[in-house]
Amino acid sequence: MSKRERQAQILTLIKHERVTSQEALREFLAERGTEVTQATLSRDIRELRLVKVPGSDGTAHYSIPEEWESTPSLANLLPTLFHSADGVSHLLVVRTLKGAAQTVAAGIDFEEWPEVLGTLAGDDTILVIVRSPDARGEIEDRIREMAGVGDA
Repeated sequence: MSKRERQAQILTLIKHERVTSQEALREFLAERGTEVTQATLSRDIRELRLVKVPGSDGTAHYSIPEEWESTPSLANLLPTLFHSADGVSHLLVVRTLKGAAQTVAAGIDFEEWPEVLGTLAGDDTILVIVRSPDARGEIEDRIREMAGVGDA
């Protein structure tokens, strides 16, 4: 099972079951044929941005923050909204369709890539500030790949 499939399974479980601990989540997954280590599960929980919220009975359980559900994934946005990317040194300029830059920039910010210091968006242009020139190339390649354009 791929990471994406496993994480989708975790999200489905969180939406339909009251999962109170990592161990309970691991057991739910195992019942469905997915064996996972504690370290992998911790990483999945962090990447999925799951949070523990108190229930009406006072018992905390995992939940999906509202902003996560209202923020489209960058992988879903880029194939339709991406126009181009180019940069120098620590700066990457990403061009989008008119009116889409702020949405794509929010998607980039939401990824919380450690190489990215921040974004600044206009109407169809995003300035992505990265930690190093090497990181700029990595982020540019990652964005192009997510957009489905590869090297252009």
